[in-house]
Amino acid sequence: MEWTGTLILLLLAVFIFCHLLISPKRKQWHKGRLPPGPTPLPLIGNFLQIKPTETFKSLLKLREKYGPVFTVYFGTRPVLVLCGHQAVKEALVDQAEEFSGRTTMPSWEPSFKGYGMGFSNGQRWKELRRFTYTALRNVGVGKKSIEERIQEEAQFLLEEFRNTKEKPFDPTFIFSWAFANIICSITFGNRFDYEDKEFQALMVMTNQFFRAMSTSWAQIYNIYANYLNYIPGIYNNIYDCKDMKVFVAKRIKKNQETLDPNFPRDYIDYFLIQMEKEKDNPSSEFIIKNLEANVLNLIIGGAEPGSSTSRYGFLLLIKYPEVQAKVHEEIDRVIGRNRVPNIEDRRQMPYTEAVIHEVQRCSDVLPMDLIHMVICDTEFRGYHIPKGTTVYPLLSTVLHDPTMFKSPNAFNPENFLDENGRFKKNDAFVPFSAGKRICLGEGLTRMELFLFFTTILQNFQLKSLISLEDIDLTPQMSGFYNIPPFYQLCAIPR
Repeated sequence: MEWTGTLILLLLAVFIFCHLLISPKRKQWHKGRLPPGPTPLPLIGNFLQIKPTETFKSLLKLREKYGPVFTVYFGTRPVLVLCGHQAVKEALVDQAEEFSGRTTMPSWEPSFKGYGMGFSNGQRWKELRRFTYTALRNVGVGKKSIEERIQEEAQFLLEEFRNTKEKPFDPTFIFSWAFANIICSITFGNRFDYEDKEFQALMVMTNQFFRAMSTSWAQIYNIYANYLNYIPGIYNNIYDCKDMKVFVAKRIKKNQETLDPNFPRDYIDYFLIQMEKEKDNPSSEFIIKNLEANVLNLIIGGAEPGSSTSRYGFLLLIKYPEVQAKVHEEIDRVIGRNRVPNIEDRRQMPYTEAVIHEVQRCSDVLPMDLIHMVICDTEFRGYHIPKGTTVYPLLSTVLHDPTMFKSPNAFNPENFLDENGRFKKNDAFVPFSAGKRICLGEGLTRMELFLFFTTILQNFQLKSLISLEDIDLTPQMSGFYNIPPFYQLCAIPR
């Protein structure tokens, strides 16, 4: 009993100490005129309204009462929540500069610590993003050479499907290997054999990262990190990508040992050459820590989202065989059964293009986007948002906005077709986010999805092992990321 009392007193003292530390900061936030929201309690904020293990669902419920723009408190930290196409567009596009900041989710902090383009701000972000855009162009992204690499990888993917010999299989890692090999060829200068144990281990680590970031614990920690960090050993429960960082460090060292500045082979080489150019600049952002973080950003962002989208896509195609049949018909008519698909075919295949867009919309792999932050005091919809305010643009509410889509809550390729069956763009199509923080790999991923989908469907009919009505599209995990459900399918040669 005495020990319990001592512990309670200790915890109380810690909370009071935390409160004293953050009180000046809270006063700073209250200088703003933030949008209304549920009344926060001292220290714990909107704990009663937000179930930490179901953050996204809790925010959707609050939208019903407070509208498309409202404020919640994660502990003592105010968070501006944006819902629906109009609100997200006004912030991320119409006021792109003001909303261009990024703040790292606490669960990601041990992995990146502010380095790299993904979670940095100011000059570091601008320099690294500008350099990365140029370097990716230099290694072929957006050019014919990258299309050829994807076409080549599609043939390896096709062979894996053939090797299943019509038997049931789980496509999880097959897709991961294919998408990862494209980004690996860009970053490291070479693809990996699918049987390569080191490569397979990297894919397992990437998959584990997204699973770890979507656990209930990660969601709790992201809300209450300011308090939980006072508990000794708390960081032991946070995934920090240490094995992935070891893999990346080894690859960087290999490039350093074989670098020829006159013939850069990949993204790492271009970064190392820039490091050498700026070696006498003490404030240079071209340092090893930023290179390691950038490579991690590229691998994580370039492999798993495309893989997850494809897994959702094939699940949708087996659940809706009539859609799959129409894609088969268009492929046969435009490409035929023998020629390798190319990206130019996309212009003549509006239905297939609409299906792939609808797959991306419905898979909704990043429902809450990466966290944004306003970089200066900002006027928004009549409210005053103080500099440094965290912003949650709920991309899922844009992708399912009833004012922008005919069938917002159903899988329907006609969401992207006009009355004449032509492909129709939609401003609410934001699976890659929007504004200045839009994903650099948007064009690459769209190319990969088209070429991988058409190559597989040109050669196979996808079939389910269970009745169509029993196919469940519910994510197996939903937090920061929507992780597709496990399933098996059969690939029947056409």
